[in-house]
Amino acid sequence: MEDLIFGRGPVSELLKTDRAVDKLLIKKGAYSHALVPIIDAAKKRGIVVQQTDAAKLDKLAEGGNHQGVIAMVSAYSYVTVRDILSRARAKGESPFVIICDKITDPHNLGAIIRTANCVGASGVIIPKRGAAGVNSVVMKTSAGAAEHTPVAKVTNIASAIEELQREGLWITAADMDGKSMYDIDFKGAIGIVVGSEGSGISRLVREKCDFIASIPMRGEINSLNASVAASVLMYEALRQRNG
Repeated sequence: MEDLIFGRGPVSELLKTDRAVDKLLIKKGAYSHALVPIIDAAKKRGIVVQQTDAAKLDKLAEGGNHQGVIAMVSAYSYVTVRDILSRARAKGESPFVIICDKITDPHNLGAIIRTANCVGASGVIIPKRGAAGVNSVVMKTSAGAAEHTPVAKVTNIASAIEELQREGLWITAADMDGKSMYDIDFKGAIGIVVGSEGSGISRLVREKCDFIASIPMRGEINSLNASVAASVLMYEALRQRNG
């Protein structure tokens, strides 16, 4: 099964990796300055570049902003939890893992992966069922970060947390009833759990975590979008780890 990666940023990042690209579709007459580097990079890799009607690109992107370019690629290749840990340790880093407990909106998942890449997280873990997977929308929203930050898809999030704990990671869940994030130690080998958009972190997953972190709120609204909450915690972790 093929995936579609669309948009100039995501396709540019895709072409910097070793992921197999079957074909690059370019809007007819759209050889603009912004697309020239993308076309050149594709040709250097021996990738077929084909001009296509705008209507076909619109249909393939299903309303998404393709910006005149779509790459047809093999299905996204997930890694294992062990792969993520090994990657971190090979770089001489303490593992820093983001765990998504049933994030269903691909835009949120994409935004989380993008921030995870920006803060230098080792990888992202998602469940196999009841949640968004890495698709074209996630790739677009992540601005191509999913091509660089590995994503593991697991059968059971609670079991994955136990595996991480056996490997020496301390796991912190995001929840408004927890301890202030400023009072939690995010140094060393850690995992941050972010819950679903509607119900938050499931009871079983919460019970498996070592700490519960809350984000201070000062306004009339006391909740954040899932990807925004994840970003706030990731950057607090980055601040502490760089301190």
